[in-house]
Amino acid sequence: MEESTNQPAAEATAGAGREPHTGAGEPAAAGGAARKPSVVLGVSGGIAAYKACELLRRLTESGHDVRVVPTASALHFVGEATWSALSGHPVSTEVWTDVHEVAHVRIGQGADLVVVAPATADTLAKAAHGLAGDLLTNTLLTARCPVVFAPAMHTEMWEHPATRENVATLRRRGAVVIEPAVGRLTGVDTGKGRLPDPGEIFEVCRRVLAAGARRDLAGRHVVVSAGGTREPLDPVRFLGNRSSGKQGYALARAAVARGARVTLVSANSALPDPAGADVVRVGTAVQLREAMLKAAPDADVVVMAAAVADFRPATYATGKIKKRDGQEPEPIALVRNPDILAELSAERARPGQLVVGFAAETDDVVPNGRAKLARKGCDLLVVNEVGERKTFGAEENEAVVLGADGSETPVPYGPKEALAETVWDLVARALPPATDA
Repeated sequence: MEESTNQPAAEATAGAGREPHTGAGEPAAAGGAARKPSVVLGVSGGIAAYKACELLRRLTESGHDVRVVPTASALHFVGEATWSALSGHPVSTEVWTDVHEVAHVRIGQGADLVVVAPATADTLAKAAHGLAGDLLTNTLLTARCPVVFAPAMHTEMWEHPATRENVATLRRRGAVVIEPAVGRLTGVDTGKGRLPDPGEIFEVCRRVLAAGARRDLAGRHVVVSAGGTREPLDPVRFLGNRSSGKQGYALARAAVARGARVTLVSANSALPDPAGADVVRVGTAVQLREAMLKAAPDADVVVMAAAVADFRPATYATGKIKKRDGQEPEPIALVRNPDILAELSAERARPGQLVVGFAAETDDVVPNGRAKLARKGCDLLVVNEVGERKTFGAEENEAVVLGADGSETPVPYGPKEALAETVWDLVARALPPATDA
């Protein structure tokens, strides 16, 4: 057993009040030795159980001490020996194993994070109703740390009213239930219910650990746009920009980790879908506008992080525009695209809705940003300097977040996820109380 990683009961039951642990900066345990963050990986009985092996590898290799707690059904898909060998800890499904160590209580008490992947409809139902018939469900009841569920099941199961209500119940209690991916399911079926990519689940876990007990977006719906629009000129050419979507995706991942339900409207990004976000794919500015207006009505926060083309070709050539010897090309006439940010700001879909915009500038960053904030009418405007090798496509960003109240929050050069967290910090403080609180 992993008694060396468990905390005394009095400390462990504090759970949510503990200092959060991350693989990068581990707090010192008594005596000055670094303590590995303790993660419980619950595995329930679905065909996607084999993918949890990759999640386990990522967790252990990033410096986490992982205890695998499978259900009896999960062992039909991946055996006990595999989990034990990969985690370095013994594996059991029953509360009767090592009874003298009170494992059914101690495992949950000593955890910094519990993640269940895959989480079947059966496991979600048991967790929502507080049932405790095996070691995993006992662990979920005794855990006082953040809990992440990564559901995987057939589309009909995920869409069933009972499952939807169970998910809503778990989210109200502060658990992070990430949205399943869309793709191939068991057999010939395709639809929503596929386990998200293990790498993306790991990113959610990492961010949840870093956030600790913070769930300031729990129960909120946020809509984020990302990427760059492309305006077709002919079947093979388009007008576009250099945006990769990395900042919008960082915002989506951070919001999931803070408990939000996330809709990500992605324009031409090649990044993997963030686990837990409903992804809507678009290409042009007109398509982006349609998707944002459709998603905005029940959103608490709308974030326009996508780089939207200001103009599009006035006409579309149905055949490839040919290069002709001795002839200069015809001028390309442009027309304005809709101003999506201004429209979302002017026509708030619900009272108290916050709108956040992004502005890419090449000079006079803050003065231009202030003028744009007044024109657009949004609550916050994230202004950053861009260029051929600056911001677009990079892993880092530097910005100033301007508020309609006159506030100015500089964000120093660093990872785009740091800017994302600052944006959500400001949003969380500005949001009115949740109506179902």
